[in-house]
Amino acid sequence: MSDAFSFRDYPLASHTVPRTGTAPKVSRRLQHILSLDDFETAARRLLPKPIFAYVNGGCETDRTLRHNREAFEAYDWITRVFTDTSRRTLDVELLGHTFSASFGIAPMGISALSAYRGDLIQARAARRANVPMIMSGSSLIRMEEVCEANPHAWFQAYVPGEPDKIVALIERVRAAGFGTLVVTADTPVSGNRENNVRAGFSTPLRPSARLAWEGMTHPRWLFSTALRTLVNHGMPHFENSRVSRGAPILSSNVLRDFGARDHLSWDHLKLIRDTWPGKLVVKGILHADDARRACKFGADGVIVSNHGGRQLDGACASLRALPDVVEAVGERCTVMVDGGFRRGNDVLIAHALGARAVFVGRPFNYAGAVAGEPGILHAIAILANEMLRNMALLGVNAPSDLTGALCGGAGNKSRPIR
Repeated sequence: MSDAFSFRDYPLASHTVPRTGTAPKVSRRLQHILSLDDFETAARRLLPKPIFAYVNGGCETDRTLRHNREAFEAYDWITRVFTDTSRRTLDVELLGHTFSASFGIAPMGISALSAYRGDLIQARAARRANVPMIMSGSSLIRMEEVCEANPHAWFQAYVPGEPDKIVALIERVRAAGFGTLVVTADTPVSGNRENNVRAGFSTPLRPSARLAWEGMTHPRWLFSTALRTLVNHGMPHFENSRVSRGAPILSSNVLRDFGARDHLSWDHLKLIRDTWPGKLVVKGILHADDARRACKFGADGVIVSNHGGRQLDGACASLRALPDVVEAVGERCTVMVDGGFRRGNDVLIAHALGARAVFVGRPFNYAGAVAGEPGILHAIAILANEMLRNMALLGVNAPSDLTGALCGGAGNKSRPIR
């Protein structure tokens, strides 16, 4: 692929958006990938079971994980016809930067375990496609490297419990060059991720015969990701939870320090706002009152999120919580959302309900594992072209034009939702 990347010029098997004739070629590995779900199928075959389970799973019964997807089934479209949609665009202004699409890459911890240099390839792909990308604080690559690869990336922090450590981490994020800090608010304790235990996953990973067997029976991952990382970069560590380096990803006797966060309060958010000079986003909001308070304490944006179903089993689906949050904060805060998004149609539904932007996680992780940076660009192109195609079918030129295009949800099935 050339450095220039255009959604419209990208060749997809089901492409209906006019192209300029200068489209890049798609590798054979990606020619059968027609939707984001196809990446999950391919990653399931590629990745060792413990690693796939970590990426794929939720917590306890996976109820929230299922509800995130089921929430979209409540809505249908009311289409408009004979409207000129030749000027369709996905451009969006988000916290001071104009992106080429209103969706982006959600923060995903330990991405470099499922894909070689996972956080870096996500950052590079996002920069080439000009979409937002949030780097995870639970990553295995130093934040300074990622910000150098994509100066418009955002950094997501699991802030430590002590004020002095909060300030020190913020100073490091600022010095790295990030302009937007995303504070995750829904992790006072870790969720009960039984699927990780059953699959043999832990952080750090514990050397075992089972783990060795999983590596040997998944040779492509073993050689292209695990051994390649060890040879070129040494043993990966958790690099960004604190100012100092954290635990290694593979160890028989080291414990990862998650830190105490169950006493974090709005006073800590005030401290963060007073210390951080850039844009501030609070992630993990489901209640309208919490959205109001986040805005009151100086947040520039909120992300409606239940942590991808990985924290509280039975938490409200993000999409269901979205309308109340939008109504609560109006124009005072930029409202974004994540959780269960797999299709361009899903993204458009969120826009019709008032979201300014949507973040997608697992599919981009799978895409990086399957085909590296070209895989992530392929996934971005799939999602963008689904949106562009469906906008033409809906009769709109921009996601912001979708007001009144939905029926269903909590309203009357026969009447538009406005």
